Formats: sequence, C-alpha cells, structure tokens
Amino acid sequence: MKIQKFIFALVVACLVLTSCKTEAKKETPVVAKDAKVEKLAINISGMTCEIGCAKTIQSKLSKKDGVIDAQVVFIDSVAKIKFDANKTSKTDLIAFVDGIAGGDLYKATEKAPTKICDIDCKKDCCTKKDADKKACAEDCKKECCADKKA
Repeated sequence: MKIQKFIFALVVACLVLTSCKTEAKKETPVVAKDAKVEKLAINISGMTCEIGCAKTIQSKLSKKDGVIDAQVVFIDSVAKIKFDANKTSKTDLIAFVDGIAGGDLYKATEKAPTKICDIDCKKDCCTKKDADKKACAEDCKKECCADKKA
C-alpha cells in the first residue's frame, strides 16, 4: 500500500513538473525597412479590470497586422500603439478596439497629444541664481514650466 502511494505521488509530481509552462521571452518586433512607423495613443472607456480587459485588448492589438507594439495601461485607460502606417491607420486601430468583445463593451477615441517639456524645463525656473538669467527666463515662459515658477 505504501509503495502504491509513493508511486502515485511520484507520478503526480512528474506531471506537475512537466506540465508547467515557462513564460516565453518577448521578442523584439521586426520592423520592415520600408515601414512608416507612427505612434497613437487612444483613450479606452469600458474597461473594468486589468487582467480581463486591458490584457485582452493589448493581446488582440499586438496580433493585429501592422501593429509593431501595443501597451494598454488600465489605470490610465490608455492604449499606446506603435504601428506601420503602410499596413494600417489610426482610424482602423480605433475601430478595431471598438469592435473587441462584439463592439458593445469598449469605446476608443484618439487621445489629444500632450505637450512634452524639453530638458531645459527641468530647471527650478529661476529660483536659483543662474549664470544665464536670460535663458532661464525664457524657460520659465514655457507652458510646461508653469508649475515650477517661483
């Protein structure tokens, strides 16, 4: 009886160890030389969870023809997509996301581009005595430095 239990436990252990999958490493997407790479950020409403919704949308987008990279951030309800404009378009991608789950669950809209501050906006906007006050004053006039004014 003890031998049967031992053999059974050994078989179960072997099955568990051989059936476990290791996570495949992500391969860097191959981009064709003639690809016209563009980026798109879209707002997605209707997501209710990170694993079921966001990961599903990201997975489906990643498999779509013309998509080079797709990242869906559940917390921000945003999808960031890098795609080949020769194979697909912004309108196609938005319609594709709208159509996931039968078209009734998610609503995608293009996210308005945000202004990106350049490296000079990291200055303390003239709170310190800079040697180049003129350059500092110009930086402080930038919209992205508005929150850093003294």
